[in-house]
Amino acid sequence: QVQLVESGGGLVQPGGSLRLSCEASGRTGSDYAIGWFRQAPGKERDFVAAIRWPIGNTFYAASVKGRFTISRDNAKNTAYLQMNSLKPEDTAVYYCAAAVGDGRYDSWGQGTQVTVSS
Repeated sequence: QVQLVESGGGLVQPGGSLRLSCEASGRTGSDYAIGWFRQAPGKERDFVAAIRWPIGNTFYAASVKGRFTISRDNAKNTAYLQMNSLKPEDTAVYYCAAAVGDGRYDSWGQGTQVTVSS
């Protein structure tokens, strides 16, 4: 089982930046992934980005590629999502999730609100 602890989120103006953090603990082993997802009210949950241990492969949704960067701190088993050039359409609750091996994302953080508004 994997436990996740999130931090970050907040209110920013368009063009601003935020960094989200997600620390994984528990029985992650050495082969797992942390992904970021977001959901706006009345909308489907969307994939944002992911990073895999142990290689460090990264994946991005087209809507955020070039603006968001996912990275990791291996010693802390933590993934970060650096969000730059934020747009109002980025407003959503952001969740991190963990998948062990090639399994589904079945462990989720509590979510954090990101609001981009003037």
